[in-house]
Amino acid sequence: MKIAVALSGGVDSATSLYLLKKEGHDLFGLFMKNWEEDDESGTCIAEKDAEDARAVCNLLGVPFYTVNFAKEYWDNVFTHFLKEIEHGHTPNPDVLCNREIKFKVLFEKAKALGADKLATGHYAQTTQGKLLKGDDPGKDQSYFLYTLKKEILDEVLFPIGHMEKPEVRKIAKKANLPVFSKKDSTGICFIGKRNFREFLEKYIPHEPGAIETVDGEKMGTHDGIYYYTIGQRQGMGIGGPGSAWYVAAKDKENRKLIVAQGKDHPALFSKSLIATELSWVDEVPPFPLKCKAKIRYRQVEEPCIVEKQGEKLIVIFNKPQRAVTPRQSVVFYKGNTCLGGAIIKEASAENIGK
Repeated sequence: MKIAVALSGGVDSATSLYLLKKEGHDLFGLFMKNWEEDDESGTCIAEKDAEDARAVCNLLGVPFYTVNFAKEYWDNVFTHFLKEIEHGHTPNPDVLCNREIKFKVLFEKAKALGADKLATGHYAQTTQGKLLKGDDPGKDQSYFLYTLKKEILDEVLFPIGHMEKPEVRKIAKKANLPVFSKKDSTGICFIGKRNFREFLEKYIPHEPGAIETVDGEKMGTHDGIYYYTIGQRQGMGIGGPGSAWYVAAKDKENRKLIVAQGKDHPALFSKSLIATELSWVDEVPPFPLKCKAKIRYRQVEEPCIVEKQGEKLIVIFNKPQRAVTPRQSVVFYKGNTCLGGAIIKEASAENIGK
């Protein structure tokens, strides 16, 4: 097959390229530049990553191309991200980035260049149009891929999805890939690791307000509720005797940050949630749906029952979930199969603390 391999400049995509090369496929590498600004040190991270990706292609004798989707990223991911932040939400740009950039405009570009399939370095698996978890439980990325449809998955390859990270690095080192020891990227999708507050200040004005307890006692002030997320402990500048304080809710209309004392405070827990913007990998499952779900990336899936009411879902967990966060994703699983997911609208108020 002729396969386009999405290269990030990191070890996962480089090893994916190497494995496909060993299988004898006709390959070419694609590197995306989606952000035009330098990082906080004045360094253009994308240029260094592009150099690393090119070096891997040169070593393996694979054609290398760069593509620039900065406009598409700005229009379809970053402006959406900012709008959500301004509304006091905590969005997940990685989910949107996969849907709108990697598996849309990049996928279309790969096809236009003659590729039969697109391969990436994601820790996930696909078979017969189904999305499966990666075998490395600490690296599985199916949570970020739940918006992909069967038709796309039929034409996508995840060459390292059945491996664990140490094995990937071992293969890369044995193959003398120049990125075998390169650290994993972190931070906002394609923008990199930043001082989040300083980065947002470039785009969103300060909106100071009060920090109050769940009982209405004023504890201090904040510069903007969009700097905080539900369940957060650090960075509020409040303290005193007793347990630490955590963000329990954000009141955008009144610019209030609501906090609770103690990581197990009832205000931090919800038995159920309401979700919208449903996305199923394949067919819509029958309801009520008994499955497992998780409300954040680094979490073990929890048993739940999912009920459908019109265009929204009611997700009822077997046990209360901590820090249910609006505009994050709730993703559903049956065994190792990712069924799809939805965007959290709110924790069900009648269940908070129960």
